[in-house]
Amino acid sequence: MTDVVRRPGLGALAHRNFRLFFFGQGISLIGTWMQAVALGWLVLELTNSAFAVGLNQALRSLGVLVFTLYAGVVVDRVDKRRLIVWTQVLQMLEALVLALLVWTKSATTWQVMALAVLFGIVSAFDIPARQAFLVELVGRDNLMNAIALNSSMFNAARIVGPAVAGVLIGATDVGMCFFLNGISYVAVLASLFTIRLPRFVPRVQQYSAWVGFRQAVTFIRSDPRVSTIVLLVAVFSVFGFPFLVLMPVVARDVVRTSARGYGLLMAAVGVGAMLGALALALGGRRVKQGRALLQSGAAFAALLVGFALVRSFALALLLLALTGCAMIITTALGNTMLQTLVPDALRGRVMAFYAFVFVGMAPLGAFQAGFVAEHHGAPVAIAMGGVACLIAMAVAAWAAPELRRTA
Repeated sequence: MTDVVRRPGLGALAHRNFRLFFFGQGISLIGTWMQAVALGWLVLELTNSAFAVGLNQALRSLGVLVFTLYAGVVVDRVDKRRLIVWTQVLQMLEALVLALLVWTKSATTWQVMALAVLFGIVSAFDIPARQAFLVELVGRDNLMNAIALNSSMFNAARIVGPAVAGVLIGATDVGMCFFLNGISYVAVLASLFTIRLPRFVPRVQQYSAWVGFRQAVTFIRSDPRVSTIVLLVAVFSVFGFPFLVLMPVVARDVVRTSARGYGLLMAAVGVGAMLGALALALGGRRVKQGRALLQSGAAFAALLVGFALVRSFALALLLLALTGCAMIITTALGNTMLQTLVPDALRGRVMAFYAFVFVGMAPLGAFQAGFVAEHHGAPVAIAMGGVACLIAMAVAAWAAPELRRTA
């Protein structure tokens, strides 16, 4: 399936195809995080509204909410590499259009919101395709290592991207962040074209899209571990992860810092997340996954409540680093457990469900967080989210003992 370098301890990086995709995607992700920071700042400047910041993030995930379950059926039927190439090209064009709008001083709120909707539709197909593609690059034996390494790269980019974006916004404008993000897609596209995989042979499908969807639902409901993980990710997506959406508001109005400070706050999340992902990549085989998932999820929820009480910039950086660490361990373990438990024939559809609850339900989270922040302040919105996640973890630990025993 893949070319493998026989060296002990390399794990997923022993596979040439994974190395190419890993480093190409890493460069692109730096640009992605630069754009995330710049977009939040741009919307805040255009509207001066915390609700609008949350709404923009919600619209960037709306397409996932609407289309990703159908996209999962498509992913199980088509050449995943070719699909990912098309989604990356379309996302590159979106970034370049944003840069053009800023540089021509014609950016308006409705244009930014419309591009957010289009980005979400593309992401509905991109996310499950990339998730299901990993097993074709490394096989099942190195899947957890690949997911953890992917998470570490994602969060290394979360460190570099926001820090660079903060400097660029202060020195030039947000348009440069969008432009560089567009250019960064060249790296991941080059890696996809140089990966060597067997010729794609379409499977003869004997079921409709609706039947394919029902097969995935039946599988998820049949395994309490799978259904519990999906429900937990949904709760965290709606109530926990929107703290990132509110970060521009926290930076400006709570800890009272500049665009550069905002970049550092986002980078602090990335530092903690990268360290957590690396620890999982190195020691993941010794971790009892189910128990670790519950523990890290509870820690993330408690840290959110603590962060909501902070008004010091330095203390906020520390708590965000710890929050990022707990967050990535929770999500990486959930992803790994799902991909380990799912049969190959259902992988695209089950990972589409994962994308649906992880990213697709983010519009609900961003909307509720923006609404609460608009009326009661960002700290209250973040604290309420932390309490909701803590309750969910307690219920999961009590109601799904099979999850605690999963190795």
